Amino acid sequence: MTLVYYEIRHIVGFEETNLVGNVYYVNYLRWQGRCREMFLKDKAPEVLADLRGDLKLFTLKVECEFFTEITAFDELAIRMRLLDVAQTQLEFGFDYVRLTPDGGETLVARGAQRVACMRGPNTRTVPTRVPEPLERALAPYWSARV
Repeated sequence: MTLVYYEIRHIVGFEETNLVGNVYYVNYLRWQGRCREMFLKDKAPEVLADLRGDLKLFTLKVECEFFTEITAFDELAIRMRLLDVAQTQLEFGFDYVRLTPDGGETLVARGAQRVACMRGPNTRTVPTRVPEPLERALAPYWSARV
C-alpha cells in the first residue's frame, strides 16, 4: 500500500548552505516546523484559531537522519505523516525527498518529532487531549492505518 502524506515543496537557497556548499543541518528542523505549520493552515484552520487562544503545541523531541547531501537550488518535497497518536501527544514522521526535473526522487533524509498538546497560561500549562479537529485533520495521514 502507498503511504499518504502531507507535502510541501521547497527550493534550497544559498542562505541555507554552509561554507562547504551543502545544506546546514538545522534547516531540516526548520523545514519540519514549516511543514507542520502549513498543514495546520491548509487542513486544520480551527486549530490555528485555538492556538491564538490557550492551546499550545510543545515540541518535545526532534530528530533527523541524513542519507546524502543537498545543495543550493535542489528542489525538495518535505512529506509529513502521522506516526503515533496518544491522548495528549502526537508523533510526526518526515521524509525529505530531492526531486529532479525528469520526475526522479531521492530520499535524502528522514526525521521525526514528538509534540505535546498543552493548555493554560505560560506559568501554569497542563497537558490536554489532542483537539478533535486536529485528530480529524490528521486521520488520513496516519501511517499506522495504511
